[in-house]
Amino acid sequence: MNIVPIIGKGGAETFKNSVNTQIMSVFRSMSLKRKIVLLYLLIVFAPTSIVVAGVGNYFIKEARSNYLLTVQEALKQTSQSFSFKKQSYDLLAIRTASDGELIARLSRNYTERLEHLDTIRYVDRSFQGMSRYLPGIIDFRIYHDNDSLVQDGGILWKPEERLLIDQTEKSWYEQRRESNEPLLWQNAGEDKSKIIVSHKIFDTSGELCGLVYLLLDYNEIFAEAFRDPFGGAGEVYAVDQSERVLASSVRNDIGKPVTDTAIEPYLQAGEAANRIDGKWVLTDDSDPESKIMALLDIRQLEKKLRPTLIMVGIGGTLLVSTSVLLLLLILKQLVWRIDKLAARVGDISNGVFEAKVKTRNQDELGELEVLFNQMTGQLRRLVQEKTEAVLKEKEQAYRALQSQINPHFIYNTLGLIRWRALDSNDQVQVDLIDSMTTFYRKALNNHENVTSIQEEVEHVKAYLDIQQHRYPGRVKVEWEISSDVMNFYVPKIMLQPIVENCYLHGRIAQRKGATIRIEIFGFEDNVHFGIFDNGYGIESSKLEQIEAGIYSGSGNGLGISNIRDRLFLYFGHRSRLMIESEQDRFTNISIVIPACSERPQIIRGDEHDTNIDRG
Repeated sequence: MNIVPIIGKGGAETFKNSVNTQIMSVFRSMSLKRKIVLLYLLIVFAPTSIVVAGVGNYFIKEARSNYLLTVQEALKQTSQSFSFKKQSYDLLAIRTASDGELIARLSRNYTERLEHLDTIRYVDRSFQGMSRYLPGIIDFRIYHDNDSLVQDGGILWKPEERLLIDQTEKSWYEQRRESNEPLLWQNAGEDKSKIIVSHKIFDTSGELCGLVYLLLDYNEIFAEAFRDPFGGAGEVYAVDQSERVLASSVRNDIGKPVTDTAIEPYLQAGEAANRIDGKWVLTDDSDPESKIMALLDIRQLEKKLRPTLIMVGIGGTLLVSTSVLLLLLILKQLVWRIDKLAARVGDISNGVFEAKVKTRNQDELGELEVLFNQMTGQLRRLVQEKTEAVLKEKEQAYRALQSQINPHFIYNTLGLIRWRALDSNDQVQVDLIDSMTTFYRKALNNHENVTSIQEEVEHVKAYLDIQQHRYPGRVKVEWEISSDVMNFYVPKIMLQPIVENCYLHGRIAQRKGATIRIEIFGFEDNVHFGIFDNGYGIESSKLEQIEAGIYSGSGNGLGISNIRDRLFLYFGHRSRLMIESEQDRFTNISIVIPACSERPQIIRGDEHDTNIDRG
């Protein structure tokens, strides 16, 4: 029935106006919460099944998209992990192959037996410990073809007819000589559990004078990263530049060309790859030297999505046609007020912080408008404070820039002095320069705020070597370090300032029978550091001020306070720094921190009381 002809056009208009007036009158007297409840009952509750179908379709698409994003992120993490591990061994090979002294010795013509012995000692001294730097190194060798230089069977080798994996040393050496790659990763023939890394050594004229050879344990380095990818829903391949599989979750495919693996049909299909048996090929080639490829079976996801896909599009039109008019009437006032509030927010985004919203209603939106007006006042003050802070920060940055030194200039200068010392056969000076180079390389590296205990110990040893040259025979240094803790992380330059205090303030070099003892060991889930010296100790009054954090004089207090603050930044209350000292007798400083196998991050706010990642 059409109501307009019965009551007339004017009557219909009057009736419409009357209804609108009554509805708006009711809504003006309601709180915002009741308005939302009424909106839910009239529009959402009635067509629940239709809304669920529409929303379900949306979330199905999102689930599929998120699934692929999750897989891509997992692939990216696998690529990063693979590249990180690979680069560690690359750096070891490159460092060895670029050693100037090694190159000079491999290129020299030897005529005397003592020269052979001197070269063997240099190689053992410089490279004997490299096989322990990284896990998984089975064998470390340096091959050379210098007829006048011997081989010691330890690190120095000549390529002969001995069997090396699945070929002779001589044939392998000649193949590498003819190849174009300075650095090369190879699978060890039929042995899937080993990988060969080699790097060419060139003399000053650019001719090949040797090869760095690393034999790695595949299981220890890469097996874990490629075990059961995507919960068994796919396979992962690491492919090198020659399109050969360097590592894979399919063990039998290692060492094969990628064209001989199960991934080949999907590579040939191109864009249509995802239509073959419901499988997709995803590739991460962020590493220019290798790429990670995944063969992903998404049929499991498709099975879960299929029932919901049937509901797509059901009843959307009905929902819009039955609710749009009533929705407009209900939201008219709310939308207008929200639009007004949004306009003022836009003014704030354009820098007009004087914007305010007039409010008359006493509902929740009215309270929001009042809070908005208060917020604009706060923002105005904060922006002014921020502007002043930025100016101060720029001034401080400029001052810091003025005082900055160039680490590379220091390294280059020390390198030049070292070569001159070598020319003069002054080994004491060479050792001292090496210690200074190690000390400054670690002290001036501003890119990292945390380091491994291994690096921290090397830094302290470099400092102590310098002091031993300065005070020869005066101070005895004792080390008690557990090898199990060397890969854990600590804040950078934590131990060296304490050892420096032994000399500067403990005056250890002036004591008869002077001793410094450094111990590092793990217990439970922590790492303990102890630095003991039998110097002149700390006065009891000064020690109390240092412990209380109120010491204002020069000397021990500033360094200890700085170390304590940095420990708290990274570990919160899980770290401890304790000082025992008796004047004219000794000082013993103990530090306890959690054992962190991953780099700790600065803890902010309430996070000081939360757990951290531990080894």
